[in-house]
Amino acid sequence: MDVIFGNTDLWGRALGNTLMIFAGGAVLALVIGIIVGAMRVSPIPIARGVGTVYVNLIRNTPLTLVFFFFIFGYPQLGLPKLSTTVLGILAIGIYTATYVAEVLRAGINTVPVGQAEAARAIGLPFGQVMTLVVLPQAFRSVVPPMMSVFIALLKNTTVAAGFSVLELGAIRSYLSERGENALVVLLWVAAIFVALVLLLSWLQRYLENKWRIAR
Repeated sequence: MDVIFGNTDLWGRALGNTLMIFAGGAVLALVIGIIVGAMRVSPIPIARGVGTVYVNLIRNTPLTLVFFFFIFGYPQLGLPKLSTTVLGILAIGIYTATYVAEVLRAGINTVPVGQAEAARAIGLPFGQVMTLVVLPQAFRSVVPPMMSVFIALLKNTTVAAGFSVLELGAIRSYLSERGENALVVLLWVAAIFVALVLLLSWLQRYLENKWRIAR
């Protein structure tokens, strides 16, 4: 326990940055993923094409290279300066959005076609058909795979450790400079990630039970 209580300053910053990257990346991935997922099933060929290119291009690029572009490439574009933490959020959010989009696309395909056709028959445009009829039902069917995507996102936050971001994946090197046992530190990091994953699993069961009753 001395590893924790003797270094609360570093643990607090590392855990805070991990949760910040996770939360920011999850929100960004969800927003972009919903848009791209809708584009993937859009009746407009151009929208489908753009969605397909985005998913195939980003998903097939290693996350480390996506981080590399944002951390080292973004500052060369002459855009407003951002912290490495914010750039990490952008990298992991844009990358994870591809998986969110594909999970949502699978969920959308589970909704009976007749419901979308009936919504269009009463004059609803494509946007309202998706937001009012299709997506609410799709979300209920994709809770388990969507939560798996967010669990993977949580663990992927450790990639930021290789780009000078103080988070749980990087704390071992910082504490090693203070003379702490590296193995003990890694065991505590693993325990924290296990606790966070269990929390996400509990949230998954809660949402499944809630929306099962709503049906």
